[in-house]
Order: sequence, then structure tokens, then C-alpha cells
Amino acid sequence: MTLSTLTWLFVACFAVWYWWRAKAIKDQVLATTKDYCRRMDVLLLDDAVYLRGLWFKRDRQGRLRVWRRFLFDFTTTGEERYLGRVIMLGPRVEHIELDPHRLPEA
Repeated sequence: MTLSTLTWLFVACFAVWYWWRAKAIKDQVLATTKDYCRRMDVLLLDDAVYLRGLWFKRDRQGRLRVWRRFLFDFTTTGEERYLGRVIMLGPRVEHIELDPHRLPEA
């Protein structure tokens, strides 16, 4: 094997590992978001979350972690879409917030 072949093999393995890890994180965020929406009595639309930010930040112990921001759409009345956000630092969901929204009429 040449050095070039080994380099390409490493790049391919890294890409597969990154995809696998990113999918696991997204699945975790989706499950957490579904649970949060259920508890807040809103409906998660499209059954999806979207990665919209990636950065490096330090956690409370000073360790460098990957910071991720996911967005999702939700509704309360079925007529309007609202935006929600999930902030993740390392392996933990740090914060979930919902935009101000109309409550369904009783």
C-alpha cells in the first residue's frame, strides 16, 4: 500500500465514522425534541430537526466540546408554523426553546 492509498482509506473511514456519529446525535436530539413537544402540548412538524450551527465551546468543567444548534418547526393550532431551537453542548442537550406561539382555544 502506498501512502496515498492509506490517506484515502483514512479519509473514507473518518467520513463514515463522522456520518454515523452525526446520525446518532441527530436521533438523540429528535427523541428529546419529541418528548419536549409532547410535554409542552405542541405538535412537532415534519418529524425532523435540522442542524443549523456547529462550533466549539467550553463546558462548565472547562473542556472543549462541540456546540450544536438544531432548529425544528412546531404548531399548536395546526394553522401556523413556529420555530423551535435545541442547543447541544457535547453529548448533552443544554436548552430547548419555543418561539412565542398562539395557544389553542378551548
